[in-house]
Amino acid sequence: MIYIGADHAGYNLKEELKKHLKELGYDFEDLGNKESEPQDDYPDFALKVAQKATETREKGIVICGTGIGSCIVANKVRGARAAAVWDEFTAIQSREHNDANILCLGGRVLDAGTAKKIVRLWLETKFSGEERHLRRIRKIKEIEK
Repeated sequence: MIYIGADHAGYNLKEELKKHLKELGYDFEDLGNKESEPQDDYPDFALKVAQKATETREKGIVICGTGIGSCIVANKVRGARAAAVWDEFTAIQSREHNDANILCLGGRVLDAGTAKKIVRLWLETKFSGEERHLRRIRKIKEIEK
């Protein structure tokens, strides 16, 4: 299960990515926004996605204007390792090195084609499990305490 959410700035990209997830065969749950409402706030959706993803040990995707605000919010949730990703390289690195479980994208900075490539790569890339990366993740978990 993939949890997905977006504010008004990410709404259109979220709708495109939902179609893409379906084409790729992934199950997902849309945690909002259900329509493009300019009075919404990205912290509400980023928090919902991060909480659900960490509670269920699944993955989440959050889209706001740049991906930065949503990333900041998601990383406030214990167990979330959110990554603001803008290209294929950062998508792969965030999974291989950081075992990121929340993907944060910018609806105002990414075109749909690039975002689809990022999502596919991010979902397909496995954590490397290398000791140096495990050591760093353990340190992150200690900081969360």
